Amino acid sequence: MTDRDILPELIDGPFDRIALVTGANSGIGYQIADQLLDRGLTVWVGARDETRGADAAERLGRGARAVQLDVVDPESVARAAKTVGDLDVLVNNAGVNPGGEDIASTSLDQLRLAYETNVFGLIAVTQAFLPALQRSAHPRVVNVSSGTGSLTWNSGPNPQFDWERVRGGGLAYRSSKTAVNAVTLLTAQSLDERVKVNALAPGLRVTNLIPGMTAGGDPAEAASGAVRLALLPDSGPTGALWSWDGTRAPW
Repeated sequence: MTDRDILPELIDGPFDRIALVTGANSGIGYQIADQLLDRGLTVWVGARDETRGADAAERLGRGARAVQLDVVDPESVARAAKTVGDLDVLVNNAGVNPGGEDIASTSLDQLRLAYETNVFGLIAVTQAFLPALQRSAHPRVVNVSSGTGSLTWNSGPNPQFDWERVRGGGLAYRSSKTAVNAVTLLTAQSLDERVKVNALAPGLRVTNLIPGMTAGGDPAEAASGAVRLALLPDSGPTGALWSWDGTRAPW
């Protein structure tokens, strides 16, 4: 393992920066917002439901601000970009798992929902906030992806999940996260290296992504990986997929 395979340690805060976290009213997104607030950032809590977003911002405190943001609604995305204004850190966390298993049992509607939210929504938000990020002195984009989207891990034994048991399953969700990984790489390549664009594989966590799921780890642990990517030093990496623990994951 080389230095390029491990994220650098964070510089001590507090950080006088502005962040937006999509899907931040619960789960990993909420924990990311909480930890960024601890670091001294101003955090916009993006939520599709305005009431839930406002409630989350109130619970978070420390000056957290709510903004209604439905990543699949172009008008909502445009309004959010206008409301937020300046931005240093964008965390594309909003996502769905519409169900379906293999190619025979996954509907086109499930595939459309996964891609509309997880891929097209992520792109729409990134495009809307790119002008603000490019004005920032330390622009960072973090795309919450999944280890199950890694083609390397999907095609052989890996430390993230029992690939033999789930081989070929989760077509809609997992393939959409593979697309997120590709978008991350190509976005990083198209922008000045000053804009750090990375993806996070958070590991299996107990969240609302899969209703009723009780297996998995603490979302706060996964959030710490996103925070490391959000606050990378200017010499930090770009265009890579990282596990929550700061080690590089394969595409």
